[in-house]
Amino acid sequence: MKIRSHSESHLVELDDGSRWQIFPDDLDVTLNWKPETELSVVTVEDEVSSHALVGGGGTVRVIPAGESWPVREVKSVLKEG
Repeated sequence: MKIRSHSESHLVELDDGSRWQIFPDDLDVTLNWKPETELSVVTVEDEVSSHALVGGGGTVRVIPAGESWPVREVKSVLKEG
């Protein structure tokens, strides 16, 4: 899928209409994304996210837009570096 909108650094909308929140520690991976960047949505077993966007030079952990990050797990992951 291609990117329909990425107007906010932490949100991306794909051309299928799905909207995703990007994990804060993965934002740097998105800096080179362009509208023509091909991304795939995959299900993952991760302590902070349910899905990942793969493509554009990396993998980015995401959750559906509007959902909340699990605070304790996010703090743990960010502390680990």
